[in-house]
Amino acid sequence: MSTQRSGRPDSAEPGELGEPVDYSDPDVTLDEREDRWAWRARLRRNPVTHLVWRTAVGVVGGVVTVGGLLMVPAPGPGWLVVFFGLLILASEFEFAQRWLDFGRRQLSRWNDWIMAQAVWVRGVVALGTLVLVWCLIWGYLAWVGLPEFVPQWADQLLTRLPGVD
Repeated sequence: MSTQRSGRPDSAEPGELGEPVDYSDPDVTLDEREDRWAWRARLRRNPVTHLVWRTAVGVVGGVVTVGGLLMVPAPGPGWLVVFFGLLILASEFEFAQRWLDFGRRQLSRWNDWIMAQAVWVRGVVALGTLVLVWCLIWGYLAWVGLPEFVPQWADQLLTRLPGVD
């Protein structure tokens, strides 16, 4: 197995062996050496298909990311959707790849920190998250009211809450 000047095996992709990919060049689009998917090289050869592909990726990734950001305050997978949108955008755009790498590092730091805490601290964080989610649900129901699709048994329970009609 031969190695390149960087000491990385020829078959290794940038970032594959734990080393970060340098996205600091002035290009907006991922370069061939930064791209992890070889099939897109065919798209890049034709400027029209490359523009159509980048536009489609930008629109879909942007809609998913913005939709996820709108979902963040509500209970549910808001941040997961944001990361999925960034993943879509990062497949074509360097700025999104940098944001995605930053988000992964922060999530890893949070996970390392929370797992290093005592069980009671993790329990307090989980309980705080549960209270926050419950307050958001209550606030939404107090503001908008109960949706019509709520089953009767749940309607009877939820109308007992103050401010929920």
